[in-house]
Amino acid sequence: MHEMSIAMNIVDIAVQTAKANKAKKINSISVEIGALSGVVPEALEFCFEAATQNTMAQGSQLEIIFLKAEAHCQKCGTKFETDQFLNICPSCGEQVFASGGRKLQVKAINVD
Repeated sequence: MHEMSIAMNIVDIAVQTAKANKAKKINSISVEIGALSGVVPEALEFCFEAATQNTMAQGSQLEIIFLKAEAHCQKCGTKFETDQFLNICPSCGEQVFASGGRKLQVKAINVD
């Protein structure tokens, strides 16, 4: 389960940032996760609580902002959101590969 190492990295980033800003406690961490990132949000949420134990983020909330990928049909020009790598254009039926959607980043940290 690679979500545990991801959760631990998220907590490390948040703790380093909070300490650099002289914060005493982390209340919440917002994370953007792309649909094609390979991260299972439910598994990340499950791992997050364990990853925060004995850190200044213990008891904090994890807010997941889910980002869809975009596909652009070269044949007809249609753009649409997707959560799959390979898609069928809804306008013309052409096979279309998604772009983007691989993002995984800490977006915001709420501290005291």
